[in-house]
Amino acid sequence: MALSSRTAPRAPRPTVELEVVAVSHLSPQLVRVTLGGEGFAQFEDRPETDKYVKLKFTTPEPESLPVTRTYTVRRVDAEARTLDVDFVVHGDEGLAGPWAARTRPGDRISLMGPGGGYSPDPTADAHLFAGDLSAVPAIAAGLERLEALNPDARGHVVIEVDSETAIVPVPAPNGVRVEWIIDPGHDVEALASVLGQLDWPDGTVQVFAHGERESMKAVRRVLFEERGLDRAQVSLSGYWARGRTEDRFQAEKREPIGKIL
Repeated sequence: MALSSRTAPRAPRPTVELEVVAVSHLSPQLVRVTLGGEGFAQFEDRPETDKYVKLKFTTPEPESLPVTRTYTVRRVDAEARTLDVDFVVHGDEGLAGPWAARTRPGDRISLMGPGGGYSPDPTADAHLFAGDLSAVPAIAAGLERLEALNPDARGHVVIEVDSETAIVPVPAPNGVRVEWIIDPGHDVEALASVLGQLDWPDGTVQVFAHGERESMKAVRRVLFEERGLDRAQVSLSGYWARGRTEDRFQAEKREPIGKIL
């Protein structure tokens, strides 16, 4: 018996093997790896600006299975046949960051995807982007698209980082203000506090808010309880959780602590 569309398993995303063609350090904390090569022909792009891939890494343990890490695609250049992925780097912490810091052109990596969800609506009356350093690639991609679709767009961008050295240029229409919050103490209420004090624009506001899980829960309160927004206006998600490995964070998405919406 055929499965109904509601119970049918999701088709596996294709695995693509790509080659590192360039590496650039955008800041001490952010490294951009440009991937391409012959495998790019198998990469099936998506129209969303918040699109993500699962990169496959191997650990030093003998006979280890590939470990996946989820990252936003910053930009796809169909003409150059490349895609950019930006990595947050904290020394030797983690798996993907250290790989990005030491990788060189000619290295190879496999990925699955992309998946995707959000794209800016150029007909919205105003736009709000909020997040931390992990969300900068998706925010920048969204702003870049918005600027191309509606250069007269209005809105606000609020990005939380732990030091001034983490600040990088991001594109934005002239009517969109970009604000950086320096929060070395990692206060989970810092981002929500700033959003709660904004002069809220009239009309329909489209929101993209992604970042650390507990911070996003605080942002959720501002958006839905204080501002009274509809779910359809908001793309809200936790990209990571402080004190959690990627594997534990992904597992907790099925538990009450991991629920954002």
